[in-house]
Amino acid sequence: MSILLCGSLAFDTIMVFPDRFKNHILPDRIHQLSVAFLVPEMRREFGGTAGNIAYNLRLLGDEPHILATVGEDFAPYRDRLFSLGLNQSGVRVIPEYYTAQAFITTDLYDNQITAFHPGAMSASHLNTIDRVEGVTLGVVSPDGREGMIQHAQQFKAAGIPFLFDPGQGLPLFSGPELLEFLDQASYLAVNDYEAQMMVEKTGIPFEQLAQRVLAAIVTKGSQGSTIHTDQGALNIPAVPPETLCDPTGCGDAYRAGLLYGLARGWEWAKSGRLASLMGSLKIAHQGGQNHTPSRDYIARKFQEGFGLSLD
Repeated sequence: MSILLCGSLAFDTIMVFPDRFKNHILPDRIHQLSVAFLVPEMRREFGGTAGNIAYNLRLLGDEPHILATVGEDFAPYRDRLFSLGLNQSGVRVIPEYYTAQAFITTDLYDNQITAFHPGAMSASHLNTIDRVEGVTLGVVSPDGREGMIQHAQQFKAAGIPFLFDPGQGLPLFSGPELLEFLDQASYLAVNDYEAQMMVEKTGIPFEQLAQRVLAAIVTKGSQGSTIHTDQGALNIPAVPPETLCDPTGCGDAYRAGLLYGLARGWEWAKSGRLASLMGSLKIAHQGGQNHTPSRDYIARKFQEGFGLSLD
């Protein structure tokens, strides 16, 4: 299958404040907050849901396509995608826009202050799935609101099965809109918090929401994941990581493993275990795209952990 990932490409600027925020915020002046934090440590990461999933699929040897809108500052990311051998025919530059980017300041106790600029992501509806030929499996992940709506409609109209992965874009939609996504999608992937949010927004128990798609996947961090199908709920164990470093992008790595198996017609038990392994390999590294296991290494870990082959 040829996979088309509709979603964001973004820059993440991460700064570390070597103290606790609360030591520099006066509770009685919170209504007139004006603070400045000296951040001697800073790094810039390549991110965005579509970018992270594509990166992990590439580690597995797949060749996914990305459908995304980016700004005039995209050149460094373009060079990176080129170096990875990722197809960019679906990446569209929007003039006079910045690429989506997050500015994250973290203190020594993992408290975070984040500012997110959507930039060109807000124009994702200007990009249509027919920019990429030969697509047989799609993903609708966090992006501009109208883009997510239209891409789901386009996949449905084209008869292309797709995974609905609302992520941090979930609050953008009402209950009825989420139900419409489910009625168009073939698969759903959320974490346990997002699953509960969907229940609250729709007023429908998650078990019933899961019946609207062929499979609904709920990730639960160190507790593993559950895949709901018409055969019942399948529990997938977590893979203990070598070290706990940074959860950023773990969900995207998990989805890459899931999509790799789905594109090859694997059983859910096998796809879920590869997904779990990919998330574990990612969490041992900072950022969403800094882990670099070879395909042979992933295959060996998959065989050692589960007695399963990537082929």
